[in-house]
Amino acid sequence: MSQKNKLFKFAQNETFPHLFQPKLMYGTPDEFELKGKWNSDFFHNDNPITVELGCGKGEYSVAMAKEIPTGNFIGVDIKGARMWRGASDSLEMGMKNIAFLRTRVEFTPKCFGRDEVSEIWITFPDPQLGPKSKHKKRLTSSRFLSYYQNFLIDNGIVNLKTDDDTLYEYTKGIIAHNGLPLLIDTPNLYESEHYTGFLTLKTHYEKMWNKENRTIKYLRFRLPQNVVLEEMEE
Repeated sequence: MSQKNKLFKFAQNETFPHLFQPKLMYGTPDEFELKGKWNSDFFHNDNPITVELGCGKGEYSVAMAKEIPTGNFIGVDIKGARMWRGASDSLEMGMKNIAFLRTRVEFTPKCFGRDEVSEIWITFPDPQLGPKSKHKKRLTSSRFLSYYQNFLIDNGIVNLKTDDDTLYEYTKGIIAHNGLPLLIDTPNLYESEHYTGFLTLKTHYEKMWNKENRTIKYLRFRLPQNVVLEEMEE
């Protein structure tokens, strides 16, 4: 993507009424103004909120919002130029049940209030392969799951779709190690009974992996609020 194109998208992002870019920093108590108020002050209803973390171009969030008009959906990513696509498309379609939040996933506890989110989707995240020090950056690590406990309802749902074997096995290990209720586990989504509804929606990256004939894995589990999460030994 050219620098000129990026600058164009960044400028447009500033004008979108449903794309928010809070200025949050590490180690400070600052919080986003809509924290705990997404339903009352933005969506203006009491419908359940689903958050997609690392939403990329936002096509999965947009597709879910179209499929379920009685739900509210928020795509979260730090890459503004990518997020522009979903924000632009949803605005053009006049969708009222979707928003986009440009921030780091680490800052989500500053952006959502207690029990404010009903479900989380993590679609094809960076598996953070390499040194063990990178594992804590995985979006399904105990560190990140503990962030989600701050705003996900008790026993709320976490969904992971990935093409990466290491991330899939690692996440299964985290689930088992912490005794989290595992609802669905399939190492080959397309050949499973679960390949219906939302799970047939494909992101930009999923289509890329399809061309490389990579097998898509899927995990769905519950996250209780009262579990003190621990990282497992490698």
